[in-house]
Amino acid sequence: MAALAAMACAAAPVGAQEPGFRGVDIFDSACYACHTEGIDGAPRIGDRAAWSARAEKGLDALTENALKGVRGMPPHGGNSSLTRLQLERAIVYMVNASGGDWVEPPDPRPAGSERSGAQVYQQHCALCHATGFDNAPRIGDRAAWLPYTKLGLDPMVRTAIRGHGAMPPRGGKANLTDAELRDAVIYMISAEDRRGPKAGKAEDKR
Repeated sequence: MAALAAMACAAAPVGAQEPGFRGVDIFDSACYACHTEGIDGAPRIGDRAAWSARAEKGLDALTENALKGVRGMPPHGGNSSLTRLQLERAIVYMVNASGGDWVEPPDPRPAGSERSGAQVYQQHCALCHATGFDNAPRIGDRAAWLPYTKLGLDPMVRTAIRGHGAMPPRGGKANLTDAELRDAVIYMISAEDRRGPKAGKAEDKR
């Protein structure tokens, strides 16, 4: 079976070494040309049959092919600045866009440098979860969170990692670790109602 084919025809760096870049960013900057058109036998993004056969090999095997080069694809897809992690993210993005359900790996962080749940919420989650933007459950709204909490914490964290509805994987912040996302979820579902008092019916003072 043919291994992962030409990963990239364009070698545009576009901040390739900067942390936090998502798989879609790497794909758009380095993989788009070949994997959209199927140049030199590259599996086209969205082709479920082509990618499911490759996905069976696993992420490590596909990443090794991308690092070393295979068939018409040069090492690192022709862009030596792409790291293993960035290639992994691009592969995961293409697999998922072709019917897969893989988890995009986060940036590694030094031990002890993790942000607290409150910090992650304030820096990255509050924009949607403080306001209920695009139907995001608002922090402290127990009723809104109930359908999710019924499933348990682990499924909620996996949803945050993989993305759901309008929320992209890792909330659109690729450098958020699994542990940080877990703490942010716990922070939001444990918070008191911060929306202020609910408007009720006026008392009949007759």
